[in-house]
Amino acid sequence: MAHCTSCAGILDESARHPVCTACGRVHHRDPKVGVGVVVLDERGRLLLVRRGVGPGKGLWALPAGFVDAGEDPRKAAARETLEETGLIVDVGRVIDVYPTGSTTGASFFLAFEAQLVGGELAAADDALDAAFFGAAELPELAFPSTAEAAKGLIVGAPADR
Repeated sequence: MAHCTSCAGILDESARHPVCTACGRVHHRDPKVGVGVVVLDERGRLLLVRRGVGPGKGLWALPAGFVDAGEDPRKAAARETLEETGLIVDVGRVIDVYPTGSTTGASFFLAFEAQLVGGELAAADDALDAAFFGAAELPELAFPSTAEAAKGLIVGAPADR
């Protein structure tokens, strides 16, 4: 049972947006924004991390995470990449925006193109492993958006993958 953040009354969660039964305040469920980067090494291989947490625990994905309140999405993408891989990146253009349909995680995922500028590759934070993969050696991926964001960018990858 959830409570109102204004008066501590009980929320009626039967509507699209929960409404306080005591004061009538409507509580909007704000979307969460996830960000990730498509980083290629000098050989055109894609940087991936093996997820240490769900969803997709044990599978591979782009270095990614949530945007903190007030944080610039590009800075969040660079921060998450450093935290998970030890690599410093220069985050560039948005490749695409993917709605996830999740009610518990990110509602939207922004995939950015990024250039590797420094650091030492080492899995950290919630990543179990971090490595670069060529198009022919991609492991099992946690999310369809990983393949979609990277298609046409990985050396040797077909554009219609």
